[in-house]
Order: sequence, then C-alpha cells, then structure tokens
Amino acid sequence: MKVLLVEDDKLLGESLKEYLEREGMHIDHVSDPREVPNLLTVSSYDIIVLDLMMPHISGEELLLKIRQGDKKTPVLVLTAKSRLDDKEKCFLAGADDYITKPFEPKELLLRLKALYRRKLGGNVIVNLGGVEVDLERELVSVDGKVINLTRKDWLILKCLVENRGRFVSSEEILNYVWGDAPVGDEVVRAHIKNLRKLLPEGFITTMKGRGYKIEA
Repeated sequence: MKVLLVEDDKLLGESLKEYLEREGMHIDHVSDPREVPNLLTVSSYDIIVLDLMMPHISGEELLLKIRQGDKKTPVLVLTAKSRLDDKEKCFLAGADDYITKPFEPKELLLRLKALYRRKLGGNVIVNLGGVEVDLERELVSVDGKVINLTRKDWLILKCLVENRGRFVSSEEILNYVWGDAPVGDEVVRAHIKNLRKLLPEGFITTMKGRGYKIEA
C-alpha cells in the first residue's frame, strides 16, 4: 500500500512513517502542504492521510483542492478537533475517514487497512486466470503454487494488477515504486523481464509508447 502522509509536525510525521513502513507500507511524508498538488500530478497513491491544522493552507482547503482533480483516492483526516460539526465539514469536503489526535499508531494502521479494503471493493484477492494475487498478504500463486517475488517485483505487479485493463506507463511505475529516486526505464524493463519468467506467457503485455498491461 502506497500512502501520502501530509503532516506538518515533522517529528510526528517521521514517527508514523517509520511505524507504518515497518508494517510493510510505502509512505511518502510531506510536511509542507503546498507541495501536495504538484506531487499528486506525478505520483499516485492508494490513500492520502491529511492533517487538518497546518500552516500556509488548511487541511480542509487542501482536501477541496485534491477533490477537484481526484474524487476516488481515499482520504483520511488527522486532527485535534473532535466536535461533530468539524467532522461533518471534513466529510462534506470529501474525507473518507477521520481520526482524532492523540491516537495510537496501530489505530491509524487498522483504519488504513480498512480503507484499502473498501477501495478494492472488499476483494483483496484477485484471480486472473491461473494467477491469484492476494493484495493484503502480498502473496502471488500460479496454478496454486506460491511464487517468490522481490519487493520491487511485487510492487510493480501490484501496480499493474490495481490498474488492470489499461496500459501503465514506465513513468507511473517509477513514481509508484521508486518515488523521486533517480531510476530509469531500463530498470522497469529488467523487473518486467523477471516477472515474465515467473508468470504465464502473455500475462503482461507491452505496447511501445504506452507501457505495460494486465488484462482485467
């Protein structure tokens, strides 16, 4: 699961990032909310976690900006406000869930997992012919036999499965798996080659100039 964490408290943000990454998530932490709109044009996320009270721009205002261009990505709001009318404003602005500070990191983890299941329509196991992909346990089996994938191979396959039915460009894959790291298209091609050795022939298709695709 790839999560964008927008939290101006750098100590809290880094603490949550460390905890969630130990639980197997990929976390991008941003402390300046003004960076978010540009970041969302080059990277995609499974969930956005958004602090409500931040400098320069309020979380509520940022949420409205996010929803102008993206109505699907789940957003979980963090805030010290606990009044019902504050919660109502967040939900009306487009939030999918709400957690009040202070909170235990495990509660955030559980809420993120629940949001992710809802995003997938409750179906965390995807069957594609003879290939079964368990998105929650991060397991892949071919004809009933579990195959071993490197972390990067798994993230690329997950990206393709979640976007099955359409071509995913190398740029999208690079942003999803490596973020801002200076990695080129040739690295994506090498990982796709590895995946093709383990998956049925023709499972991943390629179209020059458009990218890679797994059929729905």
